[in-house]
Formats: sequence, structure tokens, C-alpha cells
Amino acid sequence: MKFLFDLFPIILFFIAYKMYDIYVATAVAIAAAFVQTGLFWVKNRRFEKMHLITLGILIVFGGLTLALRDPVFIKWKPTVVNWLFAAVFTGARLFSKTSLIERMMGHAVTVPAPVWDRLNWAWIVFFIFIGIINLYVAFNFSEETWVNFKLFGMMGLTLVFVFGQAFYLGRYMETTEDKQ
Repeated sequence: MKFLFDLFPIILFFIAYKMYDIYVATAVAIAAAFVQTGLFWVKNRRFEKMHLITLGILIVFGGLTLALRDPVFIKWKPTVVNWLFAAVFTGARLFSKTSLIERMMGHAVTVPAPVWDRLNWAWIVFFIFIGIINLYVAFNFSEETWVNFKLFGMMGLTLVFVFGQAFYLGRYMETTEDKQ
């Protein structure tokens, strides 16, 4: 359910684009991100960093798209978000003893420290890669193709990466028999 909630602005962006145009879709995405952030706060009495970061970048790039009537800004938004995540994962690892991925998942999964480092670097490379692919599609294909890629292509690539990560982690996870 959280997965769909996190996709709420993207799904509404996609629907609004199919019904109207990129500008209406951008305004809908900004409004949906505000609603998403607000609903999360009402339910949990805290903000989720990812929602706030995405909302902030969406306000800036979506706002520029609407103010200047130029879709190039909204097309850059997914790349900026992904590259920002790559920078955060890199910075967290360089300035901390544990990787960000280990801090996020370490409570649920036990694997050797080098595995966490490899996973962290894999996420960094993935975020950079997905940002580059977004720009390639945005500026070499039609706007409609980019909108479809933004929802289905990026989600599909992310799911493939996450499943690959799960298989990779599975090779190193301790079972209850290993602990005895």
C-alpha cells in the first residue's frame, strides 16, 4: 500500500497528461505531492524525507515549467531527484562508518559489511544510470513516450533492480540454522 501511496503524484501526473497536457499534469503532480505530504503527516505526525525532497524539487521544476510554459524543467525533475539520492548515498558512505543502505535495512537483514558497501554503491550507480536514461528518453523521444517511460519504464527498471538486489542479498543472509 505504501508503494502505491508513494506513486500517487506520478500516477495522477500520468492520468492528467493523458486527459489534458503536460502543464495540467504538472500542476496536478504538484497538488498531489502536497496532498501526499499532508496526508502522511496527518497519519504519522511526521514527514517522510523522500516526500519532502520530491515535493521541494517538484515545486521548483514544476513551477518553472508552469511559469515559463516550458516542459524541459519537469523533464529534468526525475534526473535531479535520482542524482540527489546518489549524492546522499555517496556522502553518507564517505562520512560515516556504515552505508545508508545498511542503516535503512540493517535492522531487518544481517549480511557481512562488504555486502552492504557493494549494495550501497550499486544504488549509487543505479540512481546515476536512471537519471541518465531519463534525460536520454526525455530529449530523444516524444513527450508522450517520456511520460510513459516516467511511469512504466522507471518503475519497471526499479523493480528489476530491487528484485536483483533481493537475490543478491539472499546469497549472504544468515538462516536460523547458521546462527545455531
